Amino acid sequence: MKKAILATKVGMTQIFNENGVLVPVTVLQAGPCVVTQIKTVENDGYSAVQVGFVDKKDRINNKDASGKKEVIHRHGANKAEQGHFKKAGVSSKRYVREFKFENAAEYALGAEIKADIFEAGDKVDASAISKGKGFQGAIKRLGQHRGPMKHGSKFHRHQGSNGACSSPSRVFKGKGMPGHMGHVKVTVQNLEIVRVDAEKNLLLVKGAVPGPKKALVTIKETVKVEA
Repeated sequence: MKKAILATKVGMTQIFNENGVLVPVTVLQAGPCVVTQIKTVENDGYSAVQVGFVDKKDRINNKDASGKKEVIHRHGANKAEQGHFKKAGVSSKRYVREFKFENAAEYALGAEIKADIFEAGDKVDASAISKGKGFQGAIKRLGQHRGPMKHGSKFHRHQGSNGACSSPSRVFKGKGMPGHMGHVKVTVQNLEIVRVDAEKNLLLVKGAVPGPKKALVTIKETVKVEA
């Protein structure tokens, strides 16, 4: 892998390409990401680059006049995290991820990775946590068919048969049933980058990208090239 970056989802819009064709795109705020650690084979057993994205406040522990402990920015970076980022010479970051770049040894601590590492026409894979739908029935969750809608049916959107009584006398493992839907990691492959705004660190990706607005999205060069 040579190219990868962390981004947040801004939303969807549409643009006209050079041929005047209307293209639906997802706008991503890609970077800037900073290198917070270099993993080496000698020290860690593998080669990779750790990057941080989006600034995060530091947790501060103070004591008032009575000696009572007061915590400021309770959800901020703790002392261990602050020390880790201080060693790299960067401010505390909210998101930290690793990329196994082929040229990981060429990166330096504190170096920035911006949206301009990609170009229009590049094919990428986008990974994010999908929108959570809560508890849903089998029709919405799994696309199962509904029952008769005529008067007196009493069976419209119910699950249906889970298995015969005498044989197999049990419900098979993996049987599709109502339950929690969404909020899982989803990867969409072979998305095309339509436009890159290097000044604002924006990527315009053709089509939809998983996750709600403001979701963290990992953009990597695609692993499957279409023929």
